[in-house]
Amino acid sequence: MVVHFAPRRALRAARVLANDPDDLPQVFTIIESLSGDTLERIARRLKKSESGRRLLASRPDVVDQLADRVALAGLPEGSLGRAYLDFVQRENISADGIRAAGAMGATHLDELPAPLDFVHRRMRDVHDLWHAAVGYKGDVLGQTAILAFTFAQTWNPAIALILAIGLVKTIGRPDARKVILDGFRRGKNAAWLPEQEWESMLSLPLDEVRRRLSLEAAPVYQEIRSSELKAQRAAA
Repeated sequence: MVVHFAPRRALRAARVLANDPDDLPQVFTIIESLSGDTLERIARRLKKSESGRRLLASRPDVVDQLADRVALAGLPEGSLGRAYLDFVQRENISADGIRAAGAMGATHLDELPAPLDFVHRRMRDVHDLWHAAVGYKGDVLGQTAILAFTFAQTWNPAIALILAIGLVKTIGRPDARKVILDGFRRGKNAAWLPEQEWESMLSLPLDEVRRRLSLEAAPVYQEIRSSELKAQRAAA
């Protein structure tokens, strides 16, 4: 069993992240330092379903499709792929950029053994697809809510730490805290997203994808951008 548990490193990264929510590599450092046996648990569950076994056998690289913005733009209006493209363009991010941030925050000294290497890569690379499917934007609150959703799906202790930071920052903001806690509820009620073959769903209508995966309509909430938080801290 490969167990990832380096609490001191995770806490150092958490302090940095608490001061700068845009420091994405710190998120990956926390996840890789405090995930325990999460990858093993996900791999075991993948082996129990047909789609999961296909993923483990074929080891698809979803970034090959997510990085092709010309192809994504050619998908039908209202499709999952177009929703993903709208998301990354609006947030000025990319699938390759997420990978680069993951590499910067990497803590593993050795390569992960198969199939954990695939599970690790897959969970990182589909994160923004989950954003598009579940409906949270890329603001600080939306990121925290999608992590609450992800925690309900994976029970990753590293994500619990990041959530704790987010919940502390919502003290005095019951509206924001409600959005985060609702993300956890939605994650519990949804289909298990790690076993989904996203590559085959990019051209499908987003509404159909949400029906298939028992995802509710995208929530409406007041965004909290990191620039606002930094301005408030500077003015304090």
